[in-house]
Amino acid sequence: MSETATPASIVRDNATTTLACHGQWTLEHLTRSLTRLRRLGATRQWRLDVSGIERLDTAGAMLLLELQERLPGGPEFTGLQPHQSALLEMVREHRAPEAPALPPRFGPLASLGRGTLDVLDQTLAFLAFLGEFMVDSLPRLLRPFSLRWKQVVGEIQQAGVHALPILGLLSFLTGVVIAYQGGAPLEQYGANILIVDLLTITMLREMAPLMTAIIVAGRTGSAYAAQIGTMKITEETDALRTLGIGPLEILALPKLLALIIVMPLLTMFADVMGVLGGMVVAHNMFDVSYTDFINRMPEAIGPSTFWVGIVKAPVFAAIIVAISCHHGFAVKGSTEAVGAATTRSVVQSIFLVIVADAAFSIIFNLLGL
Repeated sequence: MSETATPASIVRDNATTTLACHGQWTLEHLTRSLTRLRRLGATRQWRLDVSGIERLDTAGAMLLLELQERLPGGPEFTGLQPHQSALLEMVREHRAPEAPALPPRFGPLASLGRGTLDVLDQTLAFLAFLGEFMVDSLPRLLRPFSLRWKQVVGEIQQAGVHALPILGLLSFLTGVVIAYQGGAPLEQYGANILIVDLLTITMLREMAPLMTAIIVAGRTGSAYAAQIGTMKITEETDALRTLGIGPLEILALPKLLALIIVMPLLTMFADVMGVLGGMVVAHNMFDVSYTDFINRMPEAIGPSTFWVGIVKAPVFAAIIVAISCHHGFAVKGSTEAVGAATTRSVVQSIFLVIVADAAFSIIFNLLGL
């Protein structure tokens, strides 16, 4: 460092409200100016006089720009040399962007309030979609020959026939688990034959319809939300409207009809596979022969046991289609929103299916079924 080098400084003239910059505004001479800059008040209108700057480098230019931004009104520089002006412009263009502001942090009560409002907004949006869907679909259901039955058949194949392998396997294994876990304590009391009662009532009333709905929600409901959401992103739904075709008519209504038709059939298939799995375990581990098992079933199954499970299936189907299509049509923005909508549709469908199943249990208990 030269002995005659003048350190960078800022002189404040309160009478003329002028900040005069002097000395060499270079990296090695900026310590005092930086300290002084941080102590400057920002409540008055100041003028920036830089005619006294002897040397200026990029570090000094950065500090000058920071000073200009901190002062009210962002005053212009006076007395700026052409080469200094060019350096300031270059530094201004290449400055790193400011870090984004951190999102505000809320307390527990505020977070609870915001979460409650979000749930209310989502509920109102879902009810609005449900009302629009019903207004659009009811007149068409009164004219069944105008429905797109070819598309309904295609949806039945996708949602029903293609789901048989995974549903059959899981139902069979569920029957195995129920028979194995329930048969062990019954064997201690010599009541092995009651495995039939335990298995058939559990599968037909609860496990088969509930498991069918969960599998359909994860497999088919997610596909519905992803398909409709992708069509929203690519503006295919808007193209349908320009052709005079309602998106609900061609995208949602066939799915609803197909799933209402196919869910009871899938539930009956799950009933058969679950009972079959339990029958295998009862025969091989608890000495309940196939003949005894089949003969006991009419005594174990009451008149309403089978129909209680079947009645639930169309309701579960309507819930899955409504939630999945709602989230699909609500997609906005980029393709990332499609994945988020798909996840929400699966989670909310399974949640509402379980809530509906609990409500059915209470209602059937009150009715004595």
